[in-house]
Amino acid sequence: MTTKSNGYWLIAIFISLLGAICFSTKAIFVKLAYRDSSVDTITLLSLRMLFSLPFFAGAAVFSSSKGSNVRFTFRQWMYVAAIGCLGYYVSSYLDFLGLQFISAGIERLILFTFPTFVVLINSFWFKEKISLKQILALAITYSGLLIAYVSEVKLNFSGSDFYFGSACIFVCAITYAIYIAGSGRLIPSIGSVKFNSYAMAFACVGVLLHFIIWSDHSLFGLPTIVYIYSLFMALVSTVIPSYLVSISLDRIGANNTAIVGSIGPISTIIQAYYFLGERVSPLQWLGTVFILVGILIISWKKNSSESI
Repeated sequence: MTTKSNGYWLIAIFISLLGAICFSTKAIFVKLAYRDSSVDTITLLSLRMLFSLPFFAGAAVFSSSKGSNVRFTFRQWMYVAAIGCLGYYVSSYLDFLGLQFISAGIERLILFTFPTFVVLINSFWFKEKISLKQILALAITYSGLLIAYVSEVKLNFSGSDFYFGSACIFVCAITYAIYIAGSGRLIPSIGSVKFNSYAMAFACVGVLLHFIIWSDHSLFGLPTIVYIYSLFMALVSTVIPSYLVSISLDRIGANNTAIVGSIGPISTIIQAYYFLGERVSPLQWLGTVFILVGILIISWKKNSSESI
């Protein structure tokens, strides 16, 4: 492998890590909004998407106006709409709902079981071979997640609602895994920026239609702090990381992006400690070490002949 190829790989890993860390701030903003106001799930999610939509719509128009633009086929339009809504409408709604009942740290720990589902989907549905390195990275990463999860349950278990919240996040992990696996197949033929712009725009519209049809609340007259949290959530936790993850999917594939993204739970635990006062146990730090080792394994290229 050439020096350029090594640099290409490392930059892709950094992009994936940065995207995961930005995404991990979402749980913090959601918990802060729930703590500082009485805003409900669909209203908060709608504000996030309302602030995000202009960026995605603008990027979609720009990407389609380029001379190199290739028009979507009808089937591609359907796939992009379905995958976008599944990944950022259905998944986000379940995530926001679950966060009403569990801590930000445990939300991230459950959610980041999704790399396992991504690898399994690609293996059984798309017949993609799982490498030994990926198996090793997954085993170490999820050992770390399990250690941290058990510790988090002991610290934050709070009754029957805990199980409902956990179930919501677990289903969210499955739907998000389908999004990652499916987008990994579409991006090479569509392009990362164009795919992400349209997929996210469809998701934003889906959430806003949900709000208009089923909600009896208003997006106006809410406490100022809710709008502030929603705006930061839109920019830091939605717009920026969605493009970073799309670029990562294009460069290193769905499996590797999902595994590297396992840094997300640790990022959330650390942020939750500082911003929400959630406790961090020694076992959580031990889990952190395992997860980082798993990421290093997937980031390391064994020799100069290994391809990306």
